[in-house]
This record gives sequence, C-alpha cells and structure tokens, in this order.
Amino acid sequence: MQKLIKISVLALSMGLVGGCADMTQVEAAKAAADAAMARANDAYNLAQNAHTVASEASYAAEQATKNSTAALECCNANSARMDKMFEKAMMK
Repeated sequence: MQKLIKISVLALSMGLVGGCADMTQVEAAKAAADAAMARANDAYNLAQNAHTVASEASYAAEQATKNSTAALECCNANSARMDKMFEKAMMK
C-alpha cells in the first residue's frame, strides 16, 4: 500500500513539474472549452425545440383520437338506427 502511495506522489510531482503550460496553451484550452459550451447550448436549444414540437404532436394525436372515437360512436349509432328501421320495415 505504501509503495502505491509513493508511486502516486512521485507521478503527481512529475506532473506538476513537467506539466506547466504556457499562456497560449491555456488560451487554446479556454477557446476549446468556449466552443464546446456554445455547441452544448445549441444542442440544448435544439432539444427544447424538439420537446415543444413533440408536445404539440402529442396534443394533436390526442385530439385526432378523440375525433375518431366520436366518429366511430356516431357511425355505430347510425348503424343501429338503420338496423332498427330495416327490422321495422321487414315486420310490415
């Protein structure tokens, strides 16, 4: 366990000594981070728009289902009335 700790401390110290970056590298990293953030914001906005469109489509589908159910009920009622009229005509 102590050997692992010693190796970790050695690796960390080497990283600190050899890993000093100059300002151009820092600025390049910041520019890359800013570009990534801009793309993430664009993706978020697109996702929000897609959510809005999906919600509207869901509402339209619900309305279409209600309309088709009402039309089916009307059709079944008309069919029942026609059957009764036919039965009544056949009895005469």
